[in-house]
Amino acid sequence: MAVVDELQKARQTAEEVAAEEHKFEDGFTFRTVLGLLFVAFVMLPGSIYMGLVAGVGLGAAAEWVTIVLFAEVMRRSLQPLKRQEIYMLYYIAASLTAMGAGAYGLSGGPLQWKIWDQFFVQSAPAAPIAKEIPAWAVPAPDSEALRLRTFFHPEWALPLLVLLITEILGRASWLSLGYLMFRATSDVERLPFPLAPVAASGALALAEAGRREESWRWGVFSTGAVIGMGFGVFYVGIPVFTGVLFGNAVTLIPIPFLDLTQNVENALPTAIVGVSINLGEVLVGFVLPYQILIGAAISSVLTYVVANPILYRAGLIPSWQPNSPALQTRLSADLDFWLAIIVGLQLAVAVIGVMMVIKTVREFRQARNLHARGATPPPGRGDPPLWIPIGVWFVSVIAYIMLCRWLVPDFPLWIVGVFGLLWSPLNSYVSARMIGITGHGVSVPFLKEVAVISSGYPKVDIWYAPLPLYDYGWAAQRFREVELTGTKFTSIFKAEVAMFFVILVASFLFWSFFWSASPIPSTLFPYAQKMWPYYAQMEAVWKQINRPDSAMRDLVLGALNIPRIGAGFVAGLALFWVFNAFKLPILLFYGLVGGVGQLPHFTLPRLLGAWLGHRYFKKRFGEENWFRYAPVLLAGFFCGMGLVGMLGIALALVAKSVSVLPF
Repeated sequence: MAVVDELQKARQTAEEVAAEEHKFEDGFTFRTVLGLLFVAFVMLPGSIYMGLVAGVGLGAAAEWVTIVLFAEVMRRSLQPLKRQEIYMLYYIAASLTAMGAGAYGLSGGPLQWKIWDQFFVQSAPAAPIAKEIPAWAVPAPDSEALRLRTFFHPEWALPLLVLLITEILGRASWLSLGYLMFRATSDVERLPFPLAPVAASGALALAEAGRREESWRWGVFSTGAVIGMGFGVFYVGIPVFTGVLFGNAVTLIPIPFLDLTQNVENALPTAIVGVSINLGEVLVGFVLPYQILIGAAISSVLTYVVANPILYRAGLIPSWQPNSPALQTRLSADLDFWLAIIVGLQLAVAVIGVMMVIKTVREFRQARNLHARGATPPPGRGDPPLWIPIGVWFVSVIAYIMLCRWLVPDFPLWIVGVFGLLWSPLNSYVSARMIGITGHGVSVPFLKEVAVISSGYPKVDIWYAPLPLYDYGWAAQRFREVELTGTKFTSIFKAEVAMFFVILVASFLFWSFFWSASPIPSTLFPYAQKMWPYYAQMEAVWKQINRPDSAMRDLVLGALNIPRIGAGFVAGLALFWVFNAFKLPILLFYGLVGGVGQLPHFTLPRLLGAWLGHRYFKKRFGEENWFRYAPVLLAGFFCGMGLVGMLGIALALVAKSVSVLPF
């Protein structure tokens, strides 16, 4: 019962820390509405541009700048922000500038997906299926709308209508089902959600930067910002400025990494060698768990640098061609060997997560009669009657099913129904429990792909259909964070409604501007130009798998080799047993498993940062102080980079506006 005792103690500690926060107040006020407009129309274009140029969003910079600015203005107006308003500013900034598809470098609201679709339908890998991509997803590759690079065209009407409907259904489903998962796991089962107090405290701590008495926070943040601006001039600023002034971006620091794969292929064929020179990767290592980064670095080097040449000489990576860069080599190695191993390892992690949930919840219920307690929410929290979220979720799922029936009428309806009405709530519940106990969710990889392959459905349109296959376990922790800050739940509901309308307008305006000003990707956007062709190749492979005349079917089915998946699954379980048997750090296990499939280009710089923090900065500043300094330093760094990026964006906006004038 040791696990139970620790988790109950964690829950009790969090509740004691947050006891005074439980005077619930509304955080969505006129001042937070101003913050919403500020983020949407000032920060959002910066986040879009940073993603296309460097593959990173504004992230913490948007949160810091917004909160510090509003806190300082309100303090000087003798009207300090309430903690609930502070949290809502954090919530809004984090939501609006989040990377929707981080690996693609995409952010900026729902139109980001249409920008990707317009690139993919015109890309070389999509050529065999481009004419089959449905008109309700993206106009045809020879469409005038794509040639003119504009959303103001009749052929975009249906895709944008479908996007609008899915955005409404998505928000309704995650808010309703996420709230139900929170009530079940937090109010009824009283799970501790160990990371929720950290996230809530971090959000509230952002406001302290505006208080004069928090001088250490100002100092650390300013140091990070200066470092970020200095590095950002070379990493982001010069490519932006040269791209605007000369039409061709000059990159002094390779984006996203320095690739040495072709330099070593004679000695180590198929070895993927290189390094990211982005200083931000090193600083990210300051805040991530040391043991996870050690494991990830070890497994990424062993798989892609050490094992790849051995596998190639054994004839297990036959599709590799000499003189291939890192991403092309990775594609060959993954499809020929590693993809099946990765799937097996992820399945093992999913099974381990479910087993841990079942075991721990059983211990909880033996220790306390949890199933009959905590069902009544605390007064003033802003909880709706349970029939409302249940009804909203059910209506949204039925709407999803009807929408899929309309868009892909020949696809088996029972699969869509099982996904929406059975699997998604079950998966969300298991994941919410896992997050409530360990802080990390659980997922089953490639479930959609397996379902489509098994159905035998041959058309491409199914890959664009909004299948109701989701995991909203993360939303349970989101509601727990809101509770710990003393913010009424009605604040979140009102904020989501307001954000929906504002982000639609802002996303449409800014993506329209960037796309009309220059093709995406192009030399002005180095990260997108480097990475998007690789992701287009991967996407084209999946979308051709069920076509009767496709050569990709054998390729994908070969990549998802069942015996190899089984080997990865057994290896993952065996490694977990070894770690349990010898009492080894469990975070190291997750690092080793998660590092398979990651490029060493990124894991090694992060390990360097973790090593510097562990070996030097902890001793210099003290362990407790360093744990406080590192997140603030990282936030300041990204804020500095973000400011440089926003300066470049301002220059780009002026240059593009002036260039169209007749004088």
